[in-house]
Parts: sequence; structure tokens; C-alpha cells
Amino acid sequence: MARTGQQFLDRLRQNPPNLYIDGQRVEDATTHPATRNIAHSLAGLYDLQHDPRYRDVLTFEEDGEQHATAFMVPRTKEDLRRIGEAHRIRANYSLGTLGRAPDYMNTNVMAAGMASAYFDQCESSGEPGSGRNFSENMRRYFEYVRDHDLCLTHALTNPQVNRSKQASELPDPYIAMGIVEETEAGVIVRGARMLATLPIADEILIFPSTVIKENGDRSRYAIGFGLPTNTPGLYFQCREPFDLGRDVEDHPLSSRFDEQDAFVIFDDVLVPWERVFLMYDMTLANQAYAKTDAVLHMAYQVVNQKVSKTEAFLGLAQSIVDTVGSGQFQHVQSKVSEIIVTLEIMKALQVAAVEGAQLNAYGVMTPARGPLDAARNYYPAIYPRLNEIIQLLGASGIIMMPGKADREGPLGAFIEKHLQATNASAEERLKLFRLAWDLTLSSFGARQNLYEKHFFGDPVRMHSALYEVYDKAPYVQRIREFIHQTSPDQTNPDQTKTVAAD
Repeated sequence: MARTGQQFLDRLRQNPPNLYIDGQRVEDATTHPATRNIAHSLAGLYDLQHDPRYRDVLTFEEDGEQHATAFMVPRTKEDLRRIGEAHRIRANYSLGTLGRAPDYMNTNVMAAGMASAYFDQCESSGEPGSGRNFSENMRRYFEYVRDHDLCLTHALTNPQVNRSKQASELPDPYIAMGIVEETEAGVIVRGARMLATLPIADEILIFPSTVIKENGDRSRYAIGFGLPTNTPGLYFQCREPFDLGRDVEDHPLSSRFDEQDAFVIFDDVLVPWERVFLMYDMTLANQAYAKTDAVLHMAYQVVNQKVSKTEAFLGLAQSIVDTVGSGQFQHVQSKVSEIIVTLEIMKALQVAAVEGAQLNAYGVMTPARGPLDAARNYYPAIYPRLNEIIQLLGASGIIMMPGKADREGPLGAFIEKHLQATNASAEERLKLFRLAWDLTLSSFGARQNLYEKHFFGDPVRMHSALYEVYDKAPYVQRIREFIHQTSPDQTNPDQTKTVAAD
């Protein structure tokens, strides 16, 4: 059933993920200084599901149980609209800064679970009922995650050791995570994967990567599975925290929404057979996201989240303008208008994705790929400009920001006098500019900027993928037909004479 925040925290305490931060194991993520705030923020996100204002949108009923809407199997365009509204409500909670909120991976397992027959094509899949049938495993995993309303993280890429070589050509073939051996109990895997965002999750989903490049059609690196984040031998080495324990007024985003990132170490980890979804088959692995349409449902969540985030940028930009009274200047109006254009483009792409949706081979109403691919390529390119606009509008005000302790200190009266704004007290103005700083200039903001650039992968490869999949033939045919049209005087020699005579 749809969890409450307390249920999320209780499970996190009972099944602590194997997190390492600053050289030490995090024994309890709900109390550790680097993770407690994000843990309780996630709890608040789960509590929204039971808030009377949002419950009917954020949950749905099936077989007498209430589930999170992100697990809903859309059968109609109206279902997609409801799912999209739920995505935006969740994104609004963090001003769109939780890039890997639970509903992102929930849509992944929903799409893969409904397309579970895809995984039965794998030669390594056992007979139905054997516990080794990958189709059954995928479908049951979806139902398990849905029924327990779990939070998932995932890791797609190999460590950046030598991009010019295949994983099998590195000094140790198990730098990248791969299969070591098969046993009666399951599969042993060893190596590492990058980059797990939100590692305080309940489970990690290692879905087949889309970038396996090995010789031949079998690879130890082609595998898909799901495991609890406290599995023995599974470790998350986290980066330096951005939550520095400061007051929420001084760090309004990083003090609550540092979702953390980690690289994942598999030290001869046993993956039970019932948790395996795919093995060895490179073709199936490389096409898994596309053929199950998981990538489109995930992209739909992303577009809705980016709409929410862009709305936050617009609200922040106009708030700065209103506070300092700069709205009469045309260059200021131009900058805010750029954000408006970005917002309307993203909203239009979201609408187009729904309006162009069709039922896929598995009976799931699936958003149109074209608008989603456009959004996935457009937003990473435009996001740095959104950051820049906030910095230009705030100017030195985003630098000179005494904190809460300063306002309450011996120079508080001077701060109140000299840092007031046309339409705000010093306290109100500094809270607003602190938010602008945390979104665009702090360590948290810098990570957001880099994250958006690579959200779905390398931008050049994203463009190349778009070029490969987009159907350009109808437009080429139109040009061919146009240039081979017969001119009017050739089709009717008398027409030119008539025109001349007139």
C-alpha cells in the first residue's frame, strides 16, 4: 500500500543501506548528520500521499489497495494526464531539485513489469515456475515494489577508467561490474557501477545498461537485477555531502534535498535467481529501455519534473525583480521572458507527448517519443542559461548575504537598515536571495547544473541517438517531390503566354 513518511523511516532504520560517507559507515541514515534531513524530506514526500489535498491524485485504488500513482499502468490518455499531475505535485515539493525522486524509478519498474515478456527472450531464462524465469521475475518484482511502495536507486554506467577501452580490456575485468559465476542460489557479481543517486533507497535496480560495447553477442556485463540496498557485499561510497548542517533559512535547498550520489561496489554479491531479469545477452540488454518503453515513461516523469523546476525558476526570477524594483527595465523583462519561453516549450512538449500517446505492444498507453526526445535534448542545453539569468538578476545581492546568525548578532540593526529592498525587509530579501544562491551558486546548485547537463547521458550521444531514431523520411520525401515538380510553363506552355499577355 501507499506508505506514510513514518513507514519509510521505520524501514530505513530496520534495513539500513550500506552507505559510507567521510570514511565511515552510516549506521542510521535517519539520524546521521549527512543524511537525516534528506531522509525526513523523503518522508514528507510520502506523507503527501495521505494529505487530503493530494491523496486522490497521488494514489489510485486497485484490488482494494491504495498504491502510489507512479505505479499506475496507464491505459488511456487521461491516465497519463493524471500520472503527469502526480509527477508535478511531487516535484513541486522540492522545487524540482530532487532529480531522482521515487516516482522516477517507479515508472521504470512499471513499464518493465508490464513488458516482462521481453525478458523471456533471454536464452538464460528458465522454465515458468522454476524461479529462474526472467519474465516472471520482472513482473513479480514490479508487483513487490508497488505493493510495498519502495524507493529505488539505480546505477547505469561503468567507472571512468579508460573510455577508449572495453570493460573486458581494463587491467582488471571486474573494475566494471560483471558476472563471476552462477550457483544454485543465484548469480555472483563483482565490480562497480556509477552513479547511484538517492542511495538511501530501499532497493537498487541494475537495469541493463544501454552502452555495453563488447565483442561478440554475449557479455558478462549484460545483466539486470534488483537487490535490497543492505545486501551483504553491496556498498555505496558517497560523495562529500552538500548538507552542511546549516539552518534551513541559510541553505533552503541543500539542507533538505541533498539526495546524495554514490558509486556502487559489488564485492562478490549473490543475486538470488528470483531477482535476476536478464543475463549475458548484449542485444537484449542494449535495447531493454527502448523495447519495454521504460525510457519513455521515465522521460515523461522527467519532463513533468522539469516543468515544475522551470516554474520555480520563473517564480524566483520575478520575485527578485519585484523585491528590488527592476521590472521597468527592458533588459530585465527580456531575461524573465526567456524563462517564460522555456517554460512554455516544456509544457507544450509535455502536452504533445500525451496527445500523441499510443498503446504499445503490452497494452500500456505510452507517451509519444518525439516530444520527449526533444525535451531530453533541449533542457540540458538551456538549463545553464536559466542559472545565468538568476545570477544576472540578483547580481551582487546573491553574494552579500549575511546569514541568520548575523541578522540576530550585534550588527543585526545595520543589516536590517542597509540590506533592505524596495519591496521587502532585509530578512525577507535575504531569505529570497539565499534561495537564489542555493539553487544556482552553492555546491548544491553547481551539482544541479552539472546533473542537468548529463541527466540522460552525454549530450553528444543524446543528439546522435535522436538522429538515429527520428523518422526523417517523410520530410526528405517532401523535398524530393518539391524539387521534381514540373514548372507551370512546362505543364501548360500557353499559361506563360497568357500571363504575359495579361
